[in-house]
Amino acid sequence: MGTHEKRDAARQRFDVADAAPLLLDAQGVVTSWTRDAQRLLAYPAAEVVGTEVTGLLSAEDATRVPELAARCRRDGGWAGLLTARRKDGQLVRVMVRVTPAMEPGGAPHWLVLLSDVSGARGWDMSRAVLEQMVTDSPVGIAIVDTDLRCVWSNAALERYGGGSPRERLGRRLGEIQPGIDFGGIETQMRRVLETGRPVVGYEHVGQVRSAPHRETAHMMSFTRLDDDQGHPMGVYYTVVDITDRHRARQRLALLDRAGEQIGRSLDIVRTAQELADVAVQDFADFVSVDLLESVLRGAEPEQPGDTDRVPLRRAGQQSVSPGVPESVVGIGEVATYFAGSPPIRCLTTGRSWREERLDPLAREWATDIPDGRAATFLDLGLHSVLIVPVSARGVTMGVTTFFRGHRQDPFDEDDLSLAEDLVSRAAVCVDNARRYTRERDAALVLQRSLLPQRLPEQAAVEVAACYRPADELTGLGGDWYDLIPLSGARVALVVGEVPGHGIDAAAAMGRLRTAVRTLAALDLPPEEVLAHLDDLVARTADEEGLPLADTVAGGAESVGSGCLYVVYDPVAGQCAMAAAGHPAPAVVLPDGAVSFVDLPQGPPLGVGGAPFEAVELSLAEGSTLALHTDGLLAHAYDNGTADADRGRLRRALERYGSSLDQACRTVIDTLVPARPHDDVALLLARTRLLGTDRVADWELPPDPAAVSEARKDAARQLDEWGLEELAFTIELVVSELVTNAIRHAEGPIRLRLIRNRTLICEVTDGSATAPHLRHPRATDEGGRGLLLVSQFSQRWGTRFVPGGKVIWAEQSLTEPPV
Repeated sequence: MGTHEKRDAARQRFDVADAAPLLLDAQGVVTSWTRDAQRLLAYPAAEVVGTEVTGLLSAEDATRVPELAARCRRDGGWAGLLTARRKDGQLVRVMVRVTPAMEPGGAPHWLVLLSDVSGARGWDMSRAVLEQMVTDSPVGIAIVDTDLRCVWSNAALERYGGGSPRERLGRRLGEIQPGIDFGGIETQMRRVLETGRPVVGYEHVGQVRSAPHRETAHMMSFTRLDDDQGHPMGVYYTVVDITDRHRARQRLALLDRAGEQIGRSLDIVRTAQELADVAVQDFADFVSVDLLESVLRGAEPEQPGDTDRVPLRRAGQQSVSPGVPESVVGIGEVATYFAGSPPIRCLTTGRSWREERLDPLAREWATDIPDGRAATFLDLGLHSVLIVPVSARGVTMGVTTFFRGHRQDPFDEDDLSLAEDLVSRAAVCVDNARRYTRERDAALVLQRSLLPQRLPEQAAVEVAACYRPADELTGLGGDWYDLIPLSGARVALVVGEVPGHGIDAAAAMGRLRTAVRTLAALDLPPEEVLAHLDDLVARTADEEGLPLADTVAGGAESVGSGCLYVVYDPVAGQCAMAAAGHPAPAVVLPDGAVSFVDLPQGPPLGVGGAPFEAVELSLAEGSTLALHTDGLLAHAYDNGTADADRGRLRRALERYGSSLDQACRTVIDTLVPARPHDDVALLLARTRLLGTDRVADWELPPDPAAVSEARKDAARQLDEWGLEELAFTIELVVSELVTNAIRHAEGPIRLRLIRNRTLICEVTDGSATAPHLRHPRATDEGGRGLLLVSQFSQRWGTRFVPGGKVIWAEQSLTEPPV
């Protein structure tokens, strides 16, 4: 059948029962006007017959008449929509069908059929035309009855498999496409049958028979069909393949998850595991991440040399199956590969590799498995693979391997592109973690070298200390603790914290700790030590030209640091302390009761403010001082009050036993997580007292004759202590120090001997002037006293006390006297 014949056949399919006919001659003049035409356009025949048809049309369509006339002559007719003008001027949309008609005399005429479609939904079409539309539609269309059995489908559904329209008749969807969620789809159909409300845009994912090894996605819409009485006859539904759009959404969702879940820490292994965890969600069935050993250490990647076996460290792995049964090595173990294996080729070349179908009998590439778990890919249930180098900033740090086993569809080029995008994002995080690990390790080494390797031996207190560095999210901080032996058997206990993190904070901590030890050597009271320290920090910041806000915010300097300085005297059982922006210590009494020192808070170091104040308290022997940085309480309860935080510390201290070391670990483990947000330092010091059997003192008159008596008293005391071998040295020291006090000082003079780990000789006078060590000439008659004291003593010095000063000298009890 030719083109014209097909068009003629199509025109004949229109229903013309309700059309209004009229006749036109060859020039387009109306020659016959019917009552139906009059009802439609309201013109009487007398006004229309003999006029051109253009007068019955809108101005726009009137211009089309010559073109339409030519098409009628060429094609033998025409059908389409035009706008007619009623007698009252109202425009009406009409369906026009033009066919040739011959009068008996043979003059050519045209029969025109007009149908009013202004109130219709659209172009009125016959059933045959509608059938043609749905049958030839590229959209899959089907109709099921009320039992959900197929009664009609178009040819477009054949491309999804399941048979031809005839083969589908009478079958349920589960019989036609068993690989999809037919239960969910039929639930939608039943809902539409019950409610009459259509369902639009229902999506489902599954395997259709035309692609049994590939996951496909489709969008369906469902509409109920009713008979003339409004009773449900069935459901009309359409099917559109949206697999490409579905996979694009999956890729975007996967990359979004990767952005949220990968790189949440600065731990290399955790980052690798996050990559594996994300990738098994809707992409792969088994993922492994193998990195170079040097990367895990934070060093620069060391590419494999000329060797037939290359070891990599398994940093992360995940599977859709519980227990990761596909893995032949565990996390943290070494996976050794042959030099020519695909993982090592990707590592050395930096290029990805894809294999749609693995040889099922080929062995997994890892070799030298310690317990012989090597297996074929068939044993492991794996059939498709992608290997992507973990590369960032021009260096390759390892490889990520993606396998599919449960999913039947193999990896394609789009999957490889997605995997490369996914790994490239994770690689930046791994490299950041590697760089951070290197810096953190360096900072940790620096900090540990600056912290006390062991606390010095002394008799004033029994001590234990614990330090827990911050985790990788915030970086290593600048907390420190110290114990500094002072003169007179006293000790200084110090805990401090520098703001900021990293190497700068560790270095600032080292400088501050050194300054504290230097000031402690001056034997100043706690409030004066902090005042000098505050001045030092502020002056350093001024010299470096750093604004206060920058130093505090940047955390690289000591401005804003906190410090608690405590001096304990085991002879008097007295404790003096002062704080600069630092929590007060807790005190555990011998009976286990816990209290907190009411200590005035001075400003942080370097920021200026009120002067520092010290408090003094007496401590019973066996009391324990708990000095800590603020991180100890910051982790106990995120939004806790100071009283609540102290309550938790009190309960933790009340539970500890007799061992200070065990107590230290218990308190830290109770209040601080394994990976805290801030450094934590805890120093426990249990007090001791030096009894009267180890201390002897005498008041001396300011009379030169008292020197001889002082020597005798000292010698007798040494005899009682069994230290006769030190008698000559101590008598010399006593003689020189007492003589200087009588000659150059004023007020009462006291001599005190303390038998501690060393033998300490102290002379107190009322002068505030410190003596100076001189090197006299041979002709000088005096000035050799302190020189002799320095030569015969292990160490000596001066400290100032209220109302005067103390000159002291120590003599070793383990070394032979000079």
